[in-house]
Amino acid sequence: MSETMKAAIFVEPGKMAVEEVPKARLEKDDDAVVRVVRACVCGSDLWYFRGLSGHPKHSQIGHESIGVVEEVGPEVTSVKPGDFVVLPFPYSCGKCPVCKAGFESVCPHGGYFGASQAEYVRVPEADGTVVKVPGSPEDYDDATLASLLTIADVMSTGYHAAVSAEVKPGDTAVVMGDGAVGLCGVLSAHMLGAKRIIAMSRHEDRAALAREFGATDIVAERDQAAIDKVLEMTGGYGADAVLECVGSKQSFDTAIGLIRRGGVIGRVGLPHDVEISAEGTFYGNIGIKGGPAPVRHYDLNGLLDAVVNHEINPGRVFTAEYDLDHIQDAYEAMDQRKVIKALIRF
Repeated sequence: MSETMKAAIFVEPGKMAVEEVPKARLEKDDDAVVRVVRACVCGSDLWYFRGLSGHPKHSQIGHESIGVVEEVGPEVTSVKPGDFVVLPFPYSCGKCPVCKAGFESVCPHGGYFGASQAEYVRVPEADGTVVKVPGSPEDYDDATLASLLTIADVMSTGYHAAVSAEVKPGDTAVVMGDGAVGLCGVLSAHMLGAKRIIAMSRHEDRAALAREFGATDIVAERDQAAIDKVLEMTGGYGADAVLECVGSKQSFDTAIGLIRRGGVIGRVGLPHDVEISAEGTFYGNIGIKGGPAPVRHYDLNGLLDAVVNHEINPGRVFTAEYDLDHIQDAYEAMDQRKVIKALIRF
């Protein structure tokens, strides 16, 4: 058996490579090793690719994958070699009060994957992390495999935005961001019963998919013009819920401007230069909730079944497919907004 594997390597901003690296292996008794079947490039990876956030040069990258268990440590009881699993982007113990409360993404004993764009992945805290999928990858078509991949991150993150924003049946919800997370946020708001879903998008292909996922309105304006437009559409009151799926100052300032008094902003965009006015939110009774999505919690409580039963098809956000050898092309295509999200097939 080979002692090496192929992996995507972040060389420096703007440059990716594929190299042979030591194969992922068991390091602790509660570890598992998973052979990756599908992975993808995340919008948050682009922060590194664009040089806007720090990432160690000449290191592995990636945090979204599905695959087959290759090997387990002696303390692992929930899965065995051959099992098909989703790997949530956070790993977690599954036993502490934080995990039991449904916030595995901030488990004090856990962390985040950072080497999933590779042939194999080591999974710490396997029993508290992996989500077992019925059957094997061969039992599913490509579309379903793509949708299963989304619940490792973007679908669960979009859903977390909607849950954090407290979307209720009959609500008017605004979704900031038309990337994969934002589009999954539209789908999630629809699942939770929002009557009116306003997607902020100025790209027709993404707007079309937003409509397919349940958006009732598309607003292309930005900044104050966007705020004015939504206020006009809501009788001057603003939206009941806002899903902030970008993380930029521009996006968050817009969200604050168009949320109604007493409304809630669910934020899942990784914050960049965002400042929240305590006084401004106080006098508007505005709620702000959210953070890294507790993927395992949502997958085990509905999202996995919804995908397997073909009730939702979030895999539609993948608009291009690559093999690992063309990882540079995948990053460039997303960076240039030629694709919504790039899938990596193994």
